[in-house]
Amino acid sequence: MRPRFSPPLSPLLFASSNLPFHPSFFGPSHAAAKALDTGPIVIDQAAMNMACIGDADPFTAAIPATKVELTVSCRNLLDRDTFSKSDPICVLYTQGIANREWREFGRTEVIDNTLNPDFVRKFILDYFFEERQNLRFDLYDLDCKSDNLSKHDFLGQAFCTLGEIVGSLGSRMEKPLIGIPGKKCGTFIVRAEELSNCRESVMLQFCGNKLDKKDFFGKSDPFLVFYRSNEDGSYTICHKTEVVKNNLDPVWQAFKIPVRALHDFIGDFSTRYREMSRSQSQFHVYEVLNPKKKGKKKKKYQNSGTVTLLSCLVDTELSFLDYIRGGTQINFTVAIDFTASNGNPSQPTSLHYMSPYQLNDYAMALRAVGEIIQDYDSDKMFPALGFGAKLPPDGRNGNPQNPYCSGIDGVMEAYYQSLKSVRLYGPTHFSPVINHVARYASAVTDGSQYFILLIISDGVITDMAQTKESIAASLPMSIIIVGVGPAEFDEMIELDGDEERISSQGRYAERDIVQFVPFRDYIDRRGNHILSMARLAKEVLAEIPDQFLSYMRTRGSNRAPCRPPTPPVPPRPSTPSSAD
Repeated sequence: MRPRFSPPLSPLLFASSNLPFHPSFFGPSHAAAKALDTGPIVIDQAAMNMACIGDADPFTAAIPATKVELTVSCRNLLDRDTFSKSDPICVLYTQGIANREWREFGRTEVIDNTLNPDFVRKFILDYFFEERQNLRFDLYDLDCKSDNLSKHDFLGQAFCTLGEIVGSLGSRMEKPLIGIPGKKCGTFIVRAEELSNCRESVMLQFCGNKLDKKDFFGKSDPFLVFYRSNEDGSYTICHKTEVVKNNLDPVWQAFKIPVRALHDFIGDFSTRYREMSRSQSQFHVYEVLNPKKKGKKKKKYQNSGTVTLLSCLVDTELSFLDYIRGGTQINFTVAIDFTASNGNPSQPTSLHYMSPYQLNDYAMALRAVGEIIQDYDSDKMFPALGFGAKLPPDGRNGNPQNPYCSGIDGVMEAYYQSLKSVRLYGPTHFSPVINHVARYASAVTDGSQYFILLIISDGVITDMAQTKESIAASLPMSIIIVGVGPAEFDEMIELDGDEERISSQGRYAERDIVQFVPFRDYIDRRGNHILSMARLAKEVLAEIPDQFLSYMRTRGSNRAPCRPPTPPVPPRPSTPSSAD
C-alpha cells in the first residue's frame, strides 16, 4: 500500500403490498397527483416526465435489506438481591437518526434467580446496511411486578450497532457491561441470525393488452412502477420496469425482486403474492381502470386495457448477510481531492476549511460512510489516498512504513494532518486511485473480500477516458463518488451508469459498480449535520449489498465462504454455592 495520502499514482403501475391492486391508467394531467395516491397506475412516459414530487424523507418507509433475530445472553451479572440471585431482564433501545433519542424497542422475559441468563425471547429488527443502527441493551434485576424500570435495580448496559453484531465473527458479539462506576457488571453476549424467509425472491413478468393511447403523434410508451403500501398508508417504490416505446400491447422483461420488498403481497390487482406463487403455471389477467374515465362515461366505460401476469417463479438465494456471516470482509479505501479548485484551506470559503465549530463536507462524507463500513472490517485498518496535491520538499506525506489508518478516527486525523503539509494543486485524476484499489481486488476474487473505494471530489475529472477504462474491469469492488461544492458534476453523473452502462473502447462494464451523489442534495436545511451525514450514507451505501451479490452471481457462485465456527456462549459457572 502507499502512504496515507499520496499524490496521484499520480406503468406507473402502483403495486401495493397490503392492499388489493386497482390498476388504473392516467394521462398527463392526472399523473402527478395520482402518483402520490393509492393503487397501481400504468402511465405513459411522456406523462411521467410532467410529474413533480416534493421533497421526500429518505428515512420514511424504507424497505429493509432483511430482518435479523437477536438472541441475548449474559454471564456473571451483579447480584443485587440479598437472599437469592438477581432476576434479570434485558431491555433493548433503538436510537432515532434525526433526534438521537433512545426509544424502547422491546423486552425479554424475566429469568428468576440467575446471574447467567440465556434469554429465550428474541428481538427481531429490520436490517439496513446503509444505516448506522445504534442499539442499547439495559439489564435490570426485577424486584416487583411494576413495568416502571426506575423501580428495579440497574445491572449494567451495552452499546453497539446492528452492523457490529452481524459483522462480527459468526455474527456473535461479546462486550463487557458498563454503567455502574467502580463495578464489574459482567459480560453481554448477543447473536444475530437472518430470518430464513428473507432469502426468497420472486421472478415476475407482465404484459399489457389494448392499453389507452396517450401520445398525440404515436402510441403510448408504457412502463410499470410497483409500490408497496406501508402501515401508515404511505407508499414505497419497489421496482420500475423498462419503457416499451410506441406500443399498446407491451411485453415487459421479466424481473426479480426480493419477497421482503413486497411485504407478503405483490400488489393491488385484487390478488396476493401467495396466491400467485401457488399457481405459477397459470396466467393472471387484470383490468386496468381509470377512475376519471369511469366517472365521465359511467356505464359505457369498461376498462383502459388489461395487464397480464405471465409468470411468477419463487426462488431462494444466498443473501448478503450469508456471506458476511460466512467471513466475507469489506475493505474500505478513501481517496480525497487535494486540487487547488477546493480553495485555500485556511480560508472559510474553502471546501477544505477546518472550522473549530463544525466538520467540512469532506470530513462529513468521510465519517458518514466510514463509520458504517468499518463494522464489516475485522481489523479496522483503512488505507487513505489523496490526489491532486503537491508534496512538501522532502517528497513525502504520511508514514510509508505504516500506510494504514486506525479506524475512521485515524483517517480523519490523517486528512487534517495532510491539509497542513501539502499544497493543493492538480489535476483531478480518478484512474490512479481506482487502479490502485483494483490491483488488490484482482488478487481476491472468491467472495472472501470485497473492496469499496470512496472518492470525494469537487469538480471536473481530467482523465475521463482512463477512468472509464478502469471502471469497466470486472472486479469485486464498488466505487462511491461524493461530489462536494457547487459544480455541475456531469462527468461523475455519467460514471454512475444508471442510464447507460459505462463502456471503454467498445467494452462495456459487466456491472454497475459506481454510485455518485452530490452532497449538497442531502444537506439538512436546518443545519443538522448528523441528519445530513445519515442521508448521505443511506443514499451511497444502499446499493452495496446488491452490487456485491451481483458480482457473486457473475462468478456463478451460489455458495458462501466456509462459515467460521461460531464461538460458543460461555458455560454458566458451576460452584457448590451457585443457585444457577
